[in-house]
Amino acid sequence: MAFVEVKPTRIDTAIANEIADHTNSGLEHTAQTLAWAADEHVLLALAAAGWLYAHLRQPQQRPIANHVLAVSLATAVLPHVLKSVFDQIRPDRLMIRGHRHGVPISGQARDAFPSGHAVHMGALASAADLLPKTPRRLLRAVAVGLSLTRIAVLAHWASDVVAGFALGAAVERLMRPWTLAKSRCGKGNGGRRHD
Repeated sequence: MAFVEVKPTRIDTAIANEIADHTNSGLEHTAQTLAWAADEHVLLALAAAGWLYAHLRQPQQRPIANHVLAVSLATAVLPHVLKSVFDQIRPDRLMIRGHRHGVPISGQARDAFPSGHAVHMGALASAADLLPKTPRRLLRAVAVGLSLTRIAVLAHWASDVVAGFALGAAVERLMRPWTLAKSRCGKGNGGRRHD
């Protein structure tokens, strides 16, 4: 049972109305398909595979693999905990005219806040800081793009995505002192690479 009701802002409603009025089933299907790349199950599987690979073949990458797996686990659990506290109806339940244009129904009706996909992507964008400049920029662009798909399919209000993204980035940064200890990474800056 949720304890706090979260209402969408006027900006949230305006954005959702524009999407509902101007989308089509092709755009919605594409956005929904892309959103799978930010799904917790996919990300946990990738993090576990990366962890296993690092532990078997790339011992120098073990601290980063440990960090990514720990952050992935934390960001998989956290949205479920928060959704049990916060109650917010998804825009796809309120923007009925959007269904005529191809907007699908997503998730539990009152689980809009925060966007779990955006929590995962915020953590990924923050962890990209551990990479060299080019892959870092690419990974951050992908993380933002995948987060935006949740707004495009009206699964979340824009504020749900912004809050989720920021929360994911904060979780990643808060976990670094425990998962990327300076002595294990051999770097004096918490594991960040310099270009």
